[in-house]
Amino acid sequence: MSENTKNEKMEAIVSLAKRRGFIYQGSDIYGGLSGTWDFGPLGVALKRNIMNLWWKMFVSDREDMYGVDAAILMNQKVWKASGHVDTFSDPLVECGNCKARFRADQVDTSKCPTCGKEGTMGEARQFNMMFKTIVGPKYLSVDRKQEEYIDVAEIKFRSKKDGSSSGTCDINNDSHELNGLSLYDKESVSYLRPETAQGIFTNYKNIVDCFYPDLPFGIAQQGKAFRNEISPRDFIFRSREFEQMEIEYFVNPNNWEEAFDMWRKLVWDWCDAIGLPRESVHEKDIPADELAHYSKRTIDFMFDFPIGREELLGLAYRTDFDLGNIQREAGKSMDYVIKGTNEKLVPHVIEPSFGVERALMAVLSTAYIEDEVNGEKRIYLKLPEHLAPIKFAVSPLLKNKPELVAKAREVYSTLKKKHGAVMWDDNGNIGKRYRRQDEIGTPHCVVIDFDTLENDTVTIRDRDTTEQKRVAISEL
Repeated sequence: MSENTKNEKMEAIVSLAKRRGFIYQGSDIYGGLSGTWDFGPLGVALKRNIMNLWWKMFVSDREDMYGVDAAILMNQKVWKASGHVDTFSDPLVECGNCKARFRADQVDTSKCPTCGKEGTMGEARQFNMMFKTIVGPKYLSVDRKQEEYIDVAEIKFRSKKDGSSSGTCDINNDSHELNGLSLYDKESVSYLRPETAQGIFTNYKNIVDCFYPDLPFGIAQQGKAFRNEISPRDFIFRSREFEQMEIEYFVNPNNWEEAFDMWRKLVWDWCDAIGLPRESVHEKDIPADELAHYSKRTIDFMFDFPIGREELLGLAYRTDFDLGNIQREAGKSMDYVIKGTNEKLVPHVIEPSFGVERALMAVLSTAYIEDEVNGEKRIYLKLPEHLAPIKFAVSPLLKNKPELVAKAREVYSTLKKKHGAVMWDDNGNIGKRYRRQDEIGTPHCVVIDFDTLENDTVTIRDRDTTEQKRVAISEL
């Protein structure tokens, strides 16, 4: 597939997503906010179906998994102990001419991508991607003689009424002082979590104490994460607010390879379950010199998106890095006592980490099809039926015939109670309805016509083949 074709497909998917109520630009009515996306009625349904399937496969259907929903705001010590405060950063460069900022590893630093000037890019510096915030109503005096106070959430402030000591503060950087005066108590600093994993590790001891599970066992979580990306890009692939589905699987360190291989196979099962072609998914074993500081082995599962081959999800062997940090920094034992023995050990961890938006983007990329029906171009989403946001669309053949509408409403009500994800559609002629439902990805269109009034059968149309057949209402 050529680069132009890839870009055209990506643009077509983005257009369809907005046109049909899957995904909108965040705050679009006010000009948008880079790196944020809103999910419309169909997008949130598709997203929920993906998340529910994941929860069923990896939590509900297993005996060795425990679910949690940890707080987004956590004690700052969590992020210091995990290494995020010191190491969770990307290289940032700034153009001296137009002041635009970029990730140094994603641009040609010899020339500014924005203004086109050469030789204007400064030296790369590390930019911490965690969103910093202040917990509690903290106010500090800036000038005690004048008794002027500032809310720490304010960016601009002044220390004297004449403005002679005015200045600014960026609470997402590490500089919190002006003229030697602290702007807020550093103990009140917290962060929007950049990952869901640490909420699992901090609850490890709670799960062990409450349930005393057999080793190996896992703790799973789904939830929001936030990263102040320097250059959010490629639709929902890299954004500043997103959802993760993560598992920390606790194992005896002697058996980590067996557990790692098990999860490697389960990841492939997941890709199959959401309808991704195996030829489009690739394993990338990360070289030792490129591993994250917490990992002893990592496999990135790459997917052939329209934007190119990019990371879909990751599988990492984190050793006892996180529990060891907690044990050292919190001063509390993370030992697990093996049942029936006096043997103690700090478990090691296998971490399969899934991004919801990336999974959804892979599903849309796979499902997006263009073909021709009766000499006309057709666009449809060939979504797996269990993921499709709408399972059935019900229509009266003619919306100006009360008897057809009444019968169609009866069929719609029956299907709605049974399947839930059913849409009523009487807008436009039947051909237009079919095209609209094809773009939405609805597997089956049910049409009530005059024969229905005679024999209680309906016409049901298949999305993928466009074939139609008569089916008894009782068989739907």
